[in-house]
Amino acid sequence: MDQVEQTTIRKVIWRLMPFLGVCYFVSWLDRVNVGFAALRMNEDLGFSATVFGIGAGIFFIGYVLCEAPSNLAMRRFGARVWIARIMITWCILSGCMAFITGPWSFYTVRFLLGIAEAGFFPGMIYYLTTWFPAQYRARAFGFLILVTPLSGIIGAPLSGALFHMHGIWGLAGWQWMFIVEAIPAVVLGIVTLFYLTDKPQDAKWLEPAERQWLTTRLQAEEAERAAAHSDGIMAALKSPRVWLLGAVYLGPVIGLYGLSFWLPQIVQGLVREWGISDPFHIGLLAALPPIGAAICMTLWTRHSDRTGERLWHTVLPILVGAVGMVMSAYIQSPVWGMLALSIALIGINVALPVFWTMPTAFLSGAAAAVGVAVINCIGNIGGYIGPQLIGIVKDSTNSIMAALLTIAVLMVMAAGVALWLGRAQRREAALGASPAE
Repeated sequence: MDQVEQTTIRKVIWRLMPFLGVCYFVSWLDRVNVGFAALRMNEDLGFSATVFGIGAGIFFIGYVLCEAPSNLAMRRFGARVWIARIMITWCILSGCMAFITGPWSFYTVRFLLGIAEAGFFPGMIYYLTTWFPAQYRARAFGFLILVTPLSGIIGAPLSGALFHMHGIWGLAGWQWMFIVEAIPAVVLGIVTLFYLTDKPQDAKWLEPAERQWLTTRLQAEEAERAAAHSDGIMAALKSPRVWLLGAVYLGPVIGLYGLSFWLPQIVQGLVREWGISDPFHIGLLAALPPIGAAICMTLWTRHSDRTGERLWHTVLPILVGAVGMVMSAYIQSPVWGMLALSIALIGINVALPVFWTMPTAFLSGAAAAVGVAVINCIGNIGGYIGPQLIGIVKDSTNSIMAALLTIAVLMVMAAGVALWLGRAQRREAALGASPAE
């Protein structure tokens, strides 16, 4: 690595990643804080587990429906303007969650929140591919997705603490949680308009030689991808690999959102025998599993970038997450139950950033924007399936065991599809043929 490359990548990392990480932190917090609200909201509004599961998951119906158009709009209008638009509109709707009065207002606001936030995460993935050469993407994606467990570490106790505002101005604690946690999004949305740069050639914060190196490197990589693969929107939509990668992503996402939305209630059930019921204390305990996930994710993505290996760095964590799901289904002890939840979350979170290096390795241009959106759309159907599955099973059996075992099976199937794709790619490489689209 020469000096210009080293300096350029360091500047890009420090310029973009902390800010994008904070934006994604707020996004994730506003997306899943309904799980903490449920500790009191469900009782106040008379929600069953099924109603909560549907409301938590219906966010992803709106998200999936509008994701691909939103990603194309980002390509047209630029990341700076479009990310700002997304953040400001989701802030408004996230705050509206404080004023729901029953199941239908719950479903409506969550659905609209999904529409407002559509395209945010795949847009960020696409945006990072326009700034980071392929060699550095696992770490860049890993830093961004590291926010997922960090939101649990920081957001869980924060959400629990906000419940202590109960009674101020006649509002319940869970209502204050929605209001307070919505405010940062509008502030960050406004800052985005002045802070982000749409493309490297416009980056005045890079020296001319650094801009030239980065632009040339990225253009060369895109030309190489375009030569090897048909470039364009239809190429992405017609590619079997895009749809199969979506199936791979679906497995761990079902587990991720199933646990994320239900984690506070699962922890509450585990520690009930200890007499713990305060939302703040539950938040502190719910922060423990994400700590291990954050540490392992950092180490795993670095190892994947250093070795250049992607397939097994994706498959093995998914299988570990499935094992954690099975353990969580059977273990009722508070200590061992928390360990099982930690294993599940570590496996799921570690797999995701390495997974995202796979589609961006063979798509370019508009195909990359659409392909990433399609894969994320398929995966985010899991955001609807996971929490609703747990809710329905809980109401039917008074237990979530069957739901966790089902999720574990789906994760194993996702790992199997990934292995099949890896073998197919190796066969194509051995034959010296371009991967079929």
